[in-house]
Amino acid sequence: MRDIWDSFVSFFTSLRVTVVLLALSIILIFVATLDQVNLGIWAVQEKYFRSFFVFWKVNGFPVPVFPGGYFIGGLLLINLVASHFYHFRLTWKKSGILLTHAGLIVLLVGELLTGLWQEDYQLRLDEGQTRNYSEHFRDNELAVIDATDPKWDHVVAIPEKRLRNGHAIQHERLPFRIVTRAYYENAAVQMREELGNTAAPPPASRDIGSRLAIIPLPVTYKQDERNLPAAVIELLGPGNASLGTWVVSTMLVEPQTFDYEGRTWRLAMRFARTYKPYSLTLLKFSHDRYMGTAIPKNFASRVRLHSEDGTTDREVLIYMNNPLRHDGLTFYQAGFANNDKTTILQVVRNPSWLLPYIACLMMGVGLVIQFGIHLFAFVSKRRATV
Repeated sequence: MRDIWDSFVSFFTSLRVTVVLLALSIILIFVATLDQVNLGIWAVQEKYFRSFFVFWKVNGFPVPVFPGGYFIGGLLLINLVASHFYHFRLTWKKSGILLTHAGLIVLLVGELLTGLWQEDYQLRLDEGQTRNYSEHFRDNELAVIDATDPKWDHVVAIPEKRLRNGHAIQHERLPFRIVTRAYYENAAVQMREELGNTAAPPPASRDIGSRLAIIPLPVTYKQDERNLPAAVIELLGPGNASLGTWVVSTMLVEPQTFDYEGRTWRLAMRFARTYKPYSLTLLKFSHDRYMGTAIPKNFASRVRLHSEDGTTDREVLIYMNNPLRHDGLTFYQAGFANNDKTTILQVVRNPSWLLPYIACLMMGVGLVIQFGIHLFAFVSKRRATV
């Protein structure tokens, strides 16, 4: 047992392991950078850095071909911590190195927590508009809305991945089941008469779906583009009685309405939402340009932040490098649309956002201390020699 323990300690505290892990990380970053042209930044992060292994498909089966970011980073963190406690002793002469290594450990932990916890959303507001929710960049959902009560909407939000797998969906608040008959990860919908193919059978039997055609599109991985999914769904009542089929797509702005069992229902495929107990109202959006040019100089959104319980009611000016921080969220000025009448805010939740700053401060102070100790020793030695 002693030999096994010594071998274990020797491996995880080895400098060779450190060098190998750093070399693997360089290769991983290089390959991921090349593949970013094909996949885009978000897909590359998930495939290469926020995974334990990088998989390639061989004859349709995923095969691990290289260690991923979590695997390399985890081993590097273990190697660093083990070496830190096994080789170094807490002395004044090593204090700078210890603090620098501790900062590097905090940096690795911060990156891990960021990958696990960070959430990115988008809030789009027209001047005078109020919203209490933000929308996800890439995820979508099917909203089934009970709109019978004119004062309240009871919403059942079904994640897009539940539609993708094709399994029947049954929810306790819904008197029917939802079955996906066709799913398109990225597709355009267009009126059939505009395409001149009215002779072809329609994809759905209810509402506007009977007049639509679904045009599959290649999946996009570009950072400034997003996939617009579409699906053909069938609603089944008791005894598998069909209530009809509908086309749902993020391209359809208005929800589709139908009545069932004396209640009014609406269907809408939309960007996934997260609701908050407070709202933002866009009072004014400003887009300043350099005089005589169309070059942007500044974007600014004056918003009113109002909570449902009345504890918060204030105006805030959001502009470049001056975000709004509230309730653990950070609202950045990201862009604009609609002839300078619409602002686009990036909404980020990252509970570990302070860790990289703390880590850089620790490493900077540690390096200064270590170089200072060596410089003081060198000067003292020179004086003693003279």
